[in-house]
Formats: sequence, C-alpha cells, structure tokens
Amino acid sequence: MTAPSAILKLVEIFDRNREVYTSGTYNETQLRREFVDPFFTALGWDVANVRGYAEAYKDVIHEDALKVGPATKAPDYCFRVGGTRKFFVEAKRPAIDIRYDIHPAYQLRRYAWSAKLGLSILTDFEEFAVYDCRVRPIKTDKASTARTLYIKYDQYPGRWGEIAGVFAKEAVLEGSFDKYVESARRKKGTAEVDAAFLAEIETWRDALARNIALRNPSLSNRQLNFAVQRTIDRIIFLRICEDRAIEPYSQLQALLAGPPISINAS
Repeated sequence: MTAPSAILKLVEIFDRNREVYTSGTYNETQLRREFVDPFFTALGWDVANVRGYAEAYKDVIHEDALKVGPATKAPDYCFRVGGTRKFFVEAKRPAIDIRYDIHPAYQLRRYAWSAKLGLSILTDFEEFAVYDCRVRPIKTDKASTARTLYIKYDQYPGRWGEIAGVFAKEAVLEGSFDKYVESARRKKGTAEVDAAFLAEIETWRDALARNIALRNPSLSNRQLNFAVQRTIDRIIFLRICEDRAIEPYSQLQALLAGPPISINAS
C-alpha cells in the first residue's frame, strides 16, 4: 500500500526540521495539531469532527475521561466506532525517547488496561509504537514490554501498509483490527483484565484463609470459608463504591492504622 501524499509531506517537513522538533522547545500541543491530527486523518478518521456528529458518535474523543484507580485520567485520543472505544493514542513531544523511556509506555498501557482495550498507540510522530494492552502493566517494565510494533518516521512511506492495514478506519470497520488483536491473544504474558483480577482474588483468598485460621483456631472449615468469602465480597463492594466516588477513597488502607479488627464467623 502506497502512503498518501499527506503522509509523505509530513515526513518531509519533520525530517527538514527534526533538530528543532527534538530540541525540547517544541511541545505536545504543537505536535498533535501539526502532525498527529493529520496523520490519523490520513488513516480515514474524522479527527476534527468535520462531519458534525453528535458527541456519542464522534470518531475521535480528545482527552477522553477514564477512571484509573482513584483518579480520572485523560488519554490524548480515543478512537471509536459507533461510540465503542477501539484504541487510545497517547502523544508525546519529540524530545521524549519513546523507544527506551519506560514512563510513557507505562502510562499508555495503564490507561488501555483499565479500559480493557486490546491495542493502543504511543507516538511522537518521530516514533510510532503499538502495545498489546492486555499484558498487565508494571511500573518497572521496560519500554519494550508488550510492544508489538515499532516504526520510525522515515519508515512510514515504506511500511504504511502495516499501519493502515490495522489502524485505518476502513481496516477497523472491516475487522482487520480485531483480527490483529486476536492474533496476539495467546502470546505468553498476555492476560485479560478479568482473568488477572480473578487470579489476584485467589491470592487474597489464600492469604486471608491462612491469616484468619491462625488467629481463630476454633473455626470449622465451613466457618473459615464463610469468613474468607464474606471478607472478599465486602472488599470488592467497597472498592467499587470508591471507584464510583460513592465512598471516600483509601478507606481500607486507612483501617491499617487503626485498632485490630476481629471477625465473627458465627
């Protein structure tokens, strides 16, 4: 697939002024307006909502509100089809080293992991990186962890087919994006959010059972299982309430500083 003339022009402009763009004075807002917006427009997305669609049906939401832990975060771009999120794009100024800097990669992956998105993109136009966001993000992960594609700006003309074949709006509508996501589903290290959460709950169950049994040796197996399950149910319920701002955040953590709590399993 041949790269459109708009992409060739962007590559030419960036190459001609690369020293200025990567010096640190060129900021993220400038990058988004001058390079990232037209890049994804060339992929067929209505980035500026030229068609005037209602909010619920826009192709692209800029700084989409997303709950990540106790805070509300805003990925730079959320690309959607029929109001359904497909992938995020996080833009960084070209002075950032996307290939090796762990912080931007962790930020993007955390956003997409929380939103249960299969793939998302990190770019400063100079670099274009795609991540499998079903791999649980850890702060100490290398920038290369879960990265499935990495392309430099001067490779866009020759590798445009790889990009457009997955991330063009037409490709998403035709199912190519979903097929790409599915092709990596069983790779080592990938885990859906729900599966990872269930696995984590099992570690809670084991730790709680050992702790409660140690402090309540008279409990029967039935009573012990009941106490463990009731505790887990209440923890999850409280965390959901905290996440939805129904209850103050970090109540469980605050309890650690208080007096010991006994469990009545009768």
